[in-house]
Amino acid sequence: MSGRDSLDETVAAARACTLCAAHLPLGPRPVLRARATARLLIVGQAPGTRVHATGIPWNDPSGDRLRAWMGVDRETFYDEDRVAIVPMGLCYPGRLPRGGDAPQRPDCAPTWHPPLLAGLPRVGLTLLVGQYAQARYLGDRRARTMTETVRGFAAPLAEAGRLPLPHPSWRNTAWLRRNPWFETELLPVLRARVAALLTEG
Repeated sequence: MSGRDSLDETVAAARACTLCAAHLPLGPRPVLRARATARLLIVGQAPGTRVHATGIPWNDPSGDRLRAWMGVDRETFYDEDRVAIVPMGLCYPGRLPRGGDAPQRPDCAPTWHPPLLAGLPRVGLTLLVGQYAQARYLGDRRARTMTETVRGFAAPLAEAGRLPLPHPSWRNTAWLRRNPWFETELLPVLRARVAALLTEG
């Protein structure tokens, strides 16, 4: 079996997963994209209600902002041959009592990330969107706060091809205003790296 066939089988199995069904208020609907040719991997948190309804990752205002940060249009973003999207939680996890989406189910990433990422040998850059992705993939290399982790982007990027980003939710609009360096210092690096990867053969 080729690596591509193996990844296709893993993606199919992930999309059929019901591991957390008893805990999901809208039921299981795993949302992910992964092909062995992908050059860019996006690891976010978990689908929201709109993504759950459509089955299309980042198909919401947060996705619009993320695409603007990356400097890509929807067609490029959803080109599965070039961009893989594997969130920390594949299914919508529900809401917190005081508002906002709940964290992803704890069993999801340990179950599915290792076999999925093993099938993505050509990924040159992984975007770690939000604190949960950063916790899993940066570990003790994270700084004390998410802001410090993101501002220290150069070290993780140079070390392992992993770029931490804040979540592009409207809830972080005030954070973006308080941290203008994100737009002036980090986004040009992000856009240049993404453009270079996605034009490579």
